[in-house]
Amino acid sequence: MDFPALRQHIDRAWQDDILLALRDYIAIPCQSPAFDPDWAGNGHMDRAVELMTQWARQQLAELAGATVEVLRLPGRTPLLFIDVPGEAGPPSLIYGHLDKQPPMPGWAPGRAAWTPVLEGERLYGRGGADDGYAVFAAIAALRALRAQGLAHPRCLIVIEAARNPVASICRLISNCWRRGWANRA
Repeated sequence: MDFPALRQHIDRAWQDDILLALRDYIAIPCQSPAFDPDWAGNGHMDRAVELMTQWARQQLAELAGATVEVLRLPGRTPLLFIDVPGEAGPPSLIYGHLDKQPPMPGWAPGRAAWTPVLEGERLYGRGGADDGYAVFAAIAALRALRAQGLAHPRCLIVIEAARNPVASICRLISNCWRRGWANRA
């Protein structure tokens, strides 16, 4: 692995592909259902899921066999499921979430929870450093490996929106079983 090339690839992805999408995500007040009981009616969670889904589809468009899907159950928050084929080793599960904590007081002057602020190389705003970046980081890393022709395992990326990973993983396993994904290499 060429680490300087890897860093250069990820730095370029940050500037060209990730930063704008992450700023848009920070601006969406998609709070955890514990803090936004009417999350479905407010639509913020759906906006965040749509942003990440479209971004992931765009980034993976040229990767044969990659799928990006939103799994939904009535009355439950959505789950973003991304399946990236690989060539090496057993499958890997990559987990993240996209719901956020409430804004809370105490932001520095000129900053607010739902207002992304870029100061130098640091991006400030709610969700930008609390796993909201998980889908961006996972796909950027996989693309950086592929850019060097390096093999990686099949990666199942699960981005949930309720901070209840046990329920999300159970829902994911159930859906995978019904669709026959459990038997795919």
